Amino acid sequence: MNLHSYQTKKNVVMASMLAAMFLGYLPWYNFSAVSSYIAQDLSLTVNQTGMILSSFQLGYVIVVLFTGWLSDRIGNQRVVAWATLLTALSSTLFSFLARDFVSVLVLRLMTGLSAGAIYVPGIALLSGWYGPEKRGGAIGAYTGAMALAYSGGYFIAAPIAAAYTWRHGMFWTSIPAFLAAFLVFAFVRDAKHPSSASGEKPPVNHQEDPGVEKVSGSGELTGPVLITTGYMGHMWELYAFWGWIGPFMVACAKAVGYDTVAAVSLGGRLAAFIILLGAPSVWLAGVAADRIGRNPTILICALSSLGAQFIFGRLYGMPLAAVVIVGLWIGFWVAADSSIYKAGMTVMVSPKRRGTALGIQSALGFSVTILSPYVFGRVLTHVNQGLQDSSQAIHWALPFAVLGMGALLAPISILLLRVYQRRKGIRA
Repeated sequence: MNLHSYQTKKNVVMASMLAAMFLGYLPWYNFSAVSSYIAQDLSLTVNQTGMILSSFQLGYVIVVLFTGWLSDRIGNQRVVAWATLLTALSSTLFSFLARDFVSVLVLRLMTGLSAGAIYVPGIALLSGWYGPEKRGGAIGAYTGAMALAYSGGYFIAAPIAAAYTWRHGMFWTSIPAFLAAFLVFAFVRDAKHPSSASGEKPPVNHQEDPGVEKVSGSGELTGPVLITTGYMGHMWELYAFWGWIGPFMVACAKAVGYDTVAAVSLGGRLAAFIILLGAPSVWLAGVAADRIGRNPTILICALSSLGAQFIFGRLYGMPLAAVVIVGLWIGFWVAADSSIYKAGMTVMVSPKRRGTALGIQSALGFSVTILSPYVFGRVLTHVNQGLQDSSQAIHWALPFAVLGMGALLAPISILLLRVYQRRKGIRA
């Protein structure tokens, strides 16, 4: 394989992975987009809705513990391809089989179990094609496609549900995942460097990561532990915010006079725009991290989002424009540092253990996302006594403040990481 052919293959892989990530992860937040309709149709309480959101995250955590290890042994491409196909199947079945709380819970758990095997092996796959100096941007683009899928779930599912039924909304955001699986099966392969086939020296960015031991601290676990702890604080905030931004925007729309149908449609679109900002922001932050450093980029992003959480819920009942402006601010910053924690981990461990390390990091990070959406729902119910439907809630300040308090773990951990790296003379 010559260098030109190698570059062409790399471009095809990147384009296919971005498209597959977008199409394959549309089912992630299609439930959130139409949850108001589902809750009304199936008589689900706010607590039950929170449990359903958490069940998806639980499925993700269960499987991600094993997928990193599995991808290190059978290949990243195989894991991503089959997981995408299973995600498409399980989410499509939801459209037909969801009849009550138990069936909804089980089907969302199944979708989470399938989706959990896509993201981490995908990062490991791209890390084989891109060296450390380009990896932040590559993983940022991949994570940006994921954020785009999250918003796409809202953009597509909410208006379809408003025009027809929530089952139509779920169905038409599930079918594209079959195309995503085809793209991975047909066009994606694990990296084989030019040197392995032609004897040519590979480009610098495709060599084994230089100085892994220097970056990781001579094999110590302190660096990986601290960056994973920061990732957990980040995930506490991110996925509860994405999961509940839809119901919150619906409630805010109703508060200023929209009827239920119009509020669901408008709230879904607004939530989609807010989540959509995560797509460019995560790529921009990844590029910034490659240039100015991972630690300062994470600190900027984390502090910018969590600070706004303490005022966001207080905007309920105010003009919708004010809610949207602050929501867009949070939407940009809350997702921006997502890829940086992953990129940081890839240079702290040996490439041979990269999938396993990323899997452990993701499992711990997503473990808090099992809890945070549920905690948000419980706090919302507590401060709104007798609440049956989240669109009826009038007190939102405390639930969003809980997200900000949990997110403080991220900047604290990264500050400790900076201190540790400087004391040890480790390249950040």
